[in-house]
Amino acid sequence: MHKVECVHKGNNILGEMPVWSSRRKQLLWIDVRRPELYAYDPQNGNVQAWPMPQVIGSFCERRAGGLLLALKSGIHLFDMDSGACQMWLDPETHLPNNRLNDGKCDRQGRFIVGSMYDGTRLPTGTLYSVDGEKTVTEMIHGITIPNSLAWSPEGRKMYFADTPTLKIMAYDYDADTGALSNACVFRDMADHPGRPDGSTVDADGCVWNAEVHASRVVRYTPEGKIDRVIELPASGVTSCGFGGNRMDTLYITTARQNLSTDQLAQQPLAGALFALHVGEIGIQETPFLG
Repeated sequence: MHKVECVHKGNNILGEMPVWSSRRKQLLWIDVRRPELYAYDPQNGNVQAWPMPQVIGSFCERRAGGLLLALKSGIHLFDMDSGACQMWLDPETHLPNNRLNDGKCDRQGRFIVGSMYDGTRLPTGTLYSVDGEKTVTEMIHGITIPNSLAWSPEGRKMYFADTPTLKIMAYDYDADTGALSNACVFRDMADHPGRPDGSTVDADGCVWNAEVHASRVVRYTPEGKIDRVIELPASGVTSCGFGGNRMDTLYITTARQNLSTDQLAQQPLAGALFALHVGEIGIQETPFLG
């Protein structure tokens, strides 16, 4: 696979969060707005779907089994075998108009997840760190659309974007405490055709960012320089993540939302799941240690 291949024409309204499950040997991802969770088996091409009770922003695997789901009403425990979904923690009981969005575990197994206003773009969001003891720490305030969470291979640098700012930020990350410091602009995208959406980091420390509205994924060096551009046959490129038994396949999610009838006719693969071999190796996402 040396070119972009559509591996599942799912017509996702807002596909997001491609995460490889080494336990299941499947690629997991979500449709935020449908809302559903999916598992793709690259051995046979089969896709399994689980309807979600609410809008879902992100998820992560748990070391103990099952998933954490970041739903509109808070963080839930989910059993993929039974389909059982149980409320675990709501960090924003005081903000009923917010919902949880992008979230991933740091290298130590804390779940880092951002919230946003579910409607008009208002800066009411917060980036939270949640550990297995249900300790919630506020990290960044005044967020409009949290995206692009990723960590350097050794976990000492965190990447994050509040999408409307058109900047991917980099922070020094204290692995022991999860504290952020020395915020700086990793990449200013004001002159780019799209906006920063989901990201991942490969074993060389390069950042891969899905540039939504621009039909592309961009690989940046650790210094923030463009290294490679991968074009997609869909404008709504939302996120990317490595998978496969050797973590050498880049999976890319896309969206159909906000496209006109004419645009959908021109982009018949909008909302599909794509994959390609890019020549680099990714890093397995750390499961939640709670």
